[in-house]
Amino acid sequence: MSLPQAVARAFAASGPLAQADAGFIPRPQQDQMAAHVARAVEDRSTLVAEAGTGVGKTFAYLVPLLLSGRRALVSTATKSLQDQLFLRDLPRLAEALRVPLRLALLKGRASYLCRWRLQQAQESGQLPDRVALRALNRVASWAQATRTGDLAEMEGLDERSPVIPLVTSTRDNCLGTECPEYRSCHVMQARREAMAADLVVVNHHLFFADLALRDSGVAELLPTVDAAVFDEAHQLVEAGVQFLGTTLTTGVALELGRDLLAAGLQHARGLQPWADLQAAVERAARQLRLAAAGALRGEGRELRGTLKLRWEERADELRAPLQQLADAARAAAHAAAAVAETAPEFPKLEQRAVALAQLAARFAQEAAPGQVRWVDVTAQQARLVESPLDIRDMLTQQRAASAKAWVFTSATLGDDEGLSWFTATTGLEDAERLRVGSPFDYASHARVWVPARLPLPNASGHPAAVGALAARCAVALGGRTFVLTTTLRVLPLVAEALVAQAAALGHELTVLVQGSEPRRALLQRYGDGRGCVLVGSASFWEGIDMPGDALQCVLIDKLPFPPPGDPLVEARVKQLREQGRNPFEAYFVAEAAVALKQGAGRLIRTESDRGLLVLCDPRMRQMGYGRRLLAALPPMGVLNEEAEALAWLAELAAEH
Repeated sequence: MSLPQAVARAFAASGPLAQADAGFIPRPQQDQMAAHVARAVEDRSTLVAEAGTGVGKTFAYLVPLLLSGRRALVSTATKSLQDQLFLRDLPRLAEALRVPLRLALLKGRASYLCRWRLQQAQESGQLPDRVALRALNRVASWAQATRTGDLAEMEGLDERSPVIPLVTSTRDNCLGTECPEYRSCHVMQARREAMAADLVVVNHHLFFADLALRDSGVAELLPTVDAAVFDEAHQLVEAGVQFLGTTLTTGVALELGRDLLAAGLQHARGLQPWADLQAAVERAARQLRLAAAGALRGEGRELRGTLKLRWEERADELRAPLQQLADAARAAAHAAAAVAETAPEFPKLEQRAVALAQLAARFAQEAAPGQVRWVDVTAQQARLVESPLDIRDMLTQQRAASAKAWVFTSATLGDDEGLSWFTATTGLEDAERLRVGSPFDYASHARVWVPARLPLPNASGHPAAVGALAARCAVALGGRTFVLTTTLRVLPLVAEALVAQAAALGHELTVLVQGSEPRRALLQRYGDGRGCVLVGSASFWEGIDMPGDALQCVLIDKLPFPPPGDPLVEARVKQLREQGRNPFEAYFVAEAAVALKQGAGRLIRTESDRGLLVLCDPRMRQMGYGRRLLAALPPMGVLNEEAEALAWLAELAAEH
């Protein structure tokens, strides 16, 4: 039996999947995608597949992989999706298909406990406060029982905890075979399991970071697999651009200083001026961050999230602190080299300091041809990045290196039949392309409305108008509403107007705003959505699955065009102009279409879901590209007036 035949049998109404799950429903769209994946695996060819919400694309690629009996790598967008595949989907499928499966999960170093670093942290006593001390003690207790060392196993450990860098290793501070805990190293154990597994689950960030640095085992694993599948592939280019580039962060410099001081005082006290060396590195790193954020300080702006700045804006101010950092790092390297035989940490510290000095010197010079530079600034650190504009060259090289199947899939890969938004930036124009629509009955179950009388998005009153409209919708529905914004800046303005309008209508809504609590806590508080409105930005546009009636109204404040001042956007616009193409049509509208589809995808998650999508941007009616963007959405019924929209919401509310 050929692989496509075996796959068709697995998805049949009387097949093993239906026998294992009473709720299994055969879907022609899933069958179609699975058949294409099976042929790609069998022929070792490349497939780009867009599969609408509800197709069941995860099973459509996993079933062919499992039935093929070939070694495979699956990459997802986030660590949480990795865990879902590894802990839930793959074990269930392997059992239903009765396929023996050696499965492995591979994450980056920062996900695994380093026993040696934990021991050092306990002995050094360099913790910021009692909360951190309690967290360290919890990690130490858990370390006694864990088999994998994956920090995700620990309940309630905040991924932003200052303890995590102290108990995990980096490529720079890992002692390798010199480490006293090398034989029981969780990172090495994860790599060994990956090399012995039939199927390995990774994430996009790890995939690219490892190809660039060869630090986590993906680079040695990739040549040995017969198939590589990338789920949520719409995030692939962004991840690749971030991680294939060269990066200098002030956080890495501060960590070098701390580690140098700790090792110096523990193993070579009095032999070098360790405190002075650490202070010089720290001073240079802080000066670099202040120089990077200079414009913001001058404007008195508060930093929320990450701000991307054009290199040209900051280049002159960065040159002096970069030189200071290079000098401080060279002095640190010299001191570590002088006591190299005292302890195994010092040769590593010397290497780290030399690498930091070289990076600082590189960023003090002009960028390499064909590369784009920018500065990411957060409240804690600055990140200098030099990167390629796309991942074409890298993927072309990888595909040419060995004959294997390559499958790229997502619910949103473009708004044309050729999926050119994705294929053009990945060099996959020669791949087979498949578009499979959603099996859901959008025409009956969903409506889309573009209000005609809202202010334009650049008008000062637009956020308040969106908030007031959201309140009217949420009151009619009884909550169960999301407001998705394109920027963090407008969140409080939308929320304030929402609360005020609801009160004016005589209703009290629970308004949850991104940033007030961690995302998971906000979603838990939102619960079944009754009486609740959640106002969120980028992190709520995708990866949120709220089936049923918990979410029946989604408002999007404005069209999600790429920000024109973003250095990557500017570089891509320049590149398109040089190619004789129209940047607005080829890039801005295409990007907005994909992002809009992602945001709209939060609304209908199952066959029985019903809802309303509100696009609060009058340009959808006024501009020619509005038709293209509307056509990119699932085929929802179109409403024209607010009275129609509120009547539809009242109808939905009456059902519950």
